Amino acid sequence: MIKFENLQINGWEAAIRGMRNPMNSWKKSDSTFHCSSIVGIGENDLQLMKQLVKAGTDHSKFMRIITVTVDITAPLYWWKEFDTYKVGTVRNSCSTMHKIHEKEFTINDFSHEHLSMYNDEVLKDIVCALNRARSEYLISADAYKKRWWLQLIQLLPSSYNQRATVQLNYAVLRNMYHSRKHHKLDEWSEGFTEFVESLPYSELITQSYDKTEELSEKHWDECRQIAHYEDENKRLKEQLESLIKKYESEM
Repeated sequence: MIKFENLQINGWEAAIRGMRNPMNSWKKSDSTFHCSSIVGIGENDLQLMKQLVKAGTDHSKFMRIITVTVDITAPLYWWKEFDTYKVGTVRNSCSTMHKIHEKEFTINDFSHEHLSMYNDEVLKDIVCALNRARSEYLISADAYKKRWWLQLIQLLPSSYNQRATVQLNYAVLRNMYHSRKHHKLDEWSEGFTEFVESLPYSELITQSYDKTEELSEKHWDECRQIAHYEDENKRLKEQLESLIKKYESEM
């Protein structure tokens, strides 16, 4: 189970403005904004965005400026994989350390849609055990509370659904989408994939990778050096031809 709520997306105007900085092509921008919120991306801007995304992460830095803030409710086993994405993400979670005892546990606090009938009954037994530990925690003297709190923490299954507010950007989402869209967990391959595909101008995230994106930064540097040497050789060749013509005219 995975749920997305309270979606906010910002940064479109700044991203498009920054995207056009390298070529000073701001006059060609044809997008419409109102109070910094996007009304519509123009065809010129959208085509340039797609071209830069296909050219690779080195050229599509504008994607990092488009920020996405959303509340996600998902099982702990999903959050464990989400946390591998450390760069460009912020996560503020509901605390299991401080608030785990706040309410009575129910079966719907856990992702259990794929459990067999037998294992669903096992989970119900665990929920009962958690509620017994919670009750003991609530009535125990302070000297014994930690003992029962540890029962809650160590018995809690990874299927427990935790809510968190996260901030990402379109560049991070592109990386996550292509890395996880065929994952065996439905929370990735269905829930997360469908969420990304529902975002405005999601084609910037979902469009297939160009082979140039597979080049490492080292390879990009090598390509730039080769281009530099070719330009330098061309310039020297032109100078040599000019000197030969000048010499021949003086003969």
